[in-house]
Amino acid sequence: MKSADAADEPNTGQTADPTASRAVDRAAATGARDAGLGADRAVVPDADRAAATGARVAGLGADWGADLAAALDRRPEPRGRVRPIARPHLEDLWARPDIAPRERALWLLLYESAAPAEWALSLDVQDLDLPGMSAVVRGRRRRIRWEAGTAALLPPLVGDRRRGPLFLTDRRPGPGRAPAAAGLCPHTGRSRLSYERAEHLFKRATRDLDPLGEGYTLHRLRHSRLAHLAEDGWTAPMLMSLSGHTSARTLREFVRAGQPAEVTAGPPCPPAERPRTPTRPTA
Repeated sequence: MKSADAADEPNTGQTADPTASRAVDRAAATGARDAGLGADRAVVPDADRAAATGARVAGLGADWGADLAAALDRRPEPRGRVRPIARPHLEDLWARPDIAPRERALWLLLYESAAPAEWALSLDVQDLDLPGMSAVVRGRRRRIRWEAGTAALLPPLVGDRRRGPLFLTDRRPGPGRAPAAAGLCPHTGRSRLSYERAEHLFKRATRDLDPLGEGYTLHRLRHSRLAHLAEDGWTAPMLMSLSGHTSARTLREFVRAGQPAEVTAGPPCPPAERPRTPTRPTA
């Protein structure tokens, strides 16, 4: 049986699309239910509007695409390439007298090791190899390495502690906020420094360095280190040996095409050189 609207339309000699018809019927029935009417009362203004919507969805309205585009939120434009923090800015940051020893050690460790912040904050005192300037990241089967700057800052930070988290909060947790035993220092009773708190402190300290005035994230230290080493000539395998990346594809933003293999500072794990095959003298 034809609906009243269909009976009033002129016959164009074309067969109606059954899919479109079913879409209109469903939309009309939905409109009727939303209006609190019975299934046989689908020819009311609210149902008509629902039917018109169904018709547009079924491809019967030429303006459907424009209506849908107008209703959708515009996707944000892709952000530009993240720029590393300038080396002079980092040198000024390391030398600031108002930076606490904990923050100075953490930031320099993150930069020199190019390790993710989660790895550094998860370190325990017993994971450190201070003479070897490295530490084992538990559960990751990875070793992070640092240089002389961090090596000078970690022993005073550790003090006489032998176990527990390396980076601690300023205060002991309250009675109702006691962390797990693995996140609590047995010597001081303080808990492990959280990622959120560490990043907040770094953003606050770098607002004057950030052109946007928002401050940098902790990840920007890792990003800056890899970018600076790439500028110095480090190749993708050398960067991977330091940062823990498992694919060279993730280092494309740091390594430029045709970059020389020579470096200005030796990598912690330099790739082995292939022996050269001696050339035979010509007769």
